[in-house]
Amino acid sequence: MSSDRLRTPEVEALLRALLVLENEDEAYALLQDLCTIREIQDMAQRLAVARMLAAGEHYTHIQEATGASTTTISRVSRCLNYGADGYSRVIGRVDAAAKAGE
Repeated sequence: MSSDRLRTPEVEALLRALLVLENEDEAYALLQDLCTIREIQDMAQRLAVARMLAAGEHYTHIQEATGASTTTISRVSRCLNYGADGYSRVIGRVDAAAKAGE
């Protein structure tokens, strides 16, 4: 599926909703309302996998540390290497914000 077909008016409204959130508590509340517990856990796991892959960790260590399947790790790796740069952008910004807060 191309990204253009995914960007429906409903998806655009979701993106605008995400952008108006002001803090972690608001983001958490929205995730709780939008997603199942498992979906939130899966997204958090994928982000953890992306961070570890970006840091050069090996699949075996990532699998042991996160419990992610090799299929999930491969999919995240593919996104890091050939995707829309969403993971890389977020990881960079979170890291920069953490350094600024030190």
